[in-house]
Amino acid sequence: MDNTPIRDLMDVTMSKLKELVDANTVVGTPVTTPDDITVIPVSKMSFAFASGGSEFPQKEKTGFGGGNGAGIKVEPVGFLVIKDGNVRMINIAPPPESTVDRLIELIPEIIEHAEAFIDKRKK
Repeated sequence: MDNTPIRDLMDVTMSKLKELVDANTVVGTPVTTPDDITVIPVSKMSFAFASGGSEFPQKEKTGFGGGNGAGIKVEPVGFLVIKDGNVRMINIAPPPESTVDRLIELIPEIIEHAEAFIDKRKK
């Protein structure tokens, strides 16, 4: 495809977006505490892109007018916590809207407590 002014605008914008959209933005750099707990931030990313242009005749050559824009939203979702070989997700979400939502959210924690109770009883 031939290079056109609108294509050049799009190429510049897309190259800048590629710089921002990185796996390290979604799953952050792990941080290990002195007591050997690893915490990994997790985020949600969404972005939008728009571009447009027009060519119009002038006396000696064709003129061009155009523009583009992009927007990126990075929203923290939670943290992966790794301790003693176990991985747990801690969500940073808005509070649940109903009791059922809260119960579903608590299921992993309830199972974890039940397993610990059963292990204690076995000993």
